[in-house]
Amino acid sequence: MSVTAIIGGSGLYALEGLEERNVIEVDTVWGAPSAPLVTGVLEGSRVIFLARHGNPHRIPPHRVNYRANLQALKDAGASRIIAINAVGGIHPQMGPEALVVADQIIDYSWGREHTFHADNLDEVVHVDFSYPYSEPLRQQLIAAASRCSLPLLDHGVYGCTQGPRLESAAEVNRLERDGVDIIGMTAMPEAGLARELELDYATLALVVNWAAGRTEELITMEEIHRVIDSGMSSVLAIVKQVLAATD
Repeated sequence: MSVTAIIGGSGLYALEGLEERNVIEVDTVWGAPSAPLVTGVLEGSRVIFLARHGNPHRIPPHRVNYRANLQALKDAGASRIIAINAVGGIHPQMGPEALVVADQIIDYSWGREHTFHADNLDEVVHVDFSYPYSEPLRQQLIAAASRCSLPLLDHGVYGCTQGPRLESAAEVNRLERDGVDIIGMTAMPEAGLARELELDYATLALVVNWAAGRTEELITMEEIHRVIDSGMSSVLAIVKQVLAATD
């Protein structure tokens, strides 16, 4: 039976309805992951859940040990990863509460440990990252949203910024010129590391705010948390539909 890993971002720290639940403290050659792995069965499928920012939410995006997180999931038997991301919206159709299955990434982060292939190598290793997300897994998420009768945008360019601060209006203008549709802080190096480990990886993003300068109102954490609270049920419904359709 295939094992699906789910990486929970801001607002998703546990999986409701998980059967045969088991909490496992693990370590890797890259250090400890953000939180213990939670394994179990959901909708008849084996799953591994990992809270990207820890539980409670305490690790900022630039301090996440992405290598340890991905290695821990691989070592635990995961063959694919559904990553949940809370993001800001630039594209006019990607406003608060929109659901997006991204198809491309632009990486603006810096200083993060972003590869498994850095030291003590027999040879330099390059991986193809032309299409950073697994197309079969993307299509499963899109189909699951349709079965749930949930509106979802089936493409979008995810711009990964450094964080933890939000972007300035001028920075958002630059990102828009670059072709970015949604802005987050955690897609990279997560997606690249998944590719290095040959894990299928796809992002299901919940837009929680308009990016800076897209409205006259200031961005508040209160409003972001309100959208997270209202939108996470749709995210979980889609994930459960994917799992229910898994062989």
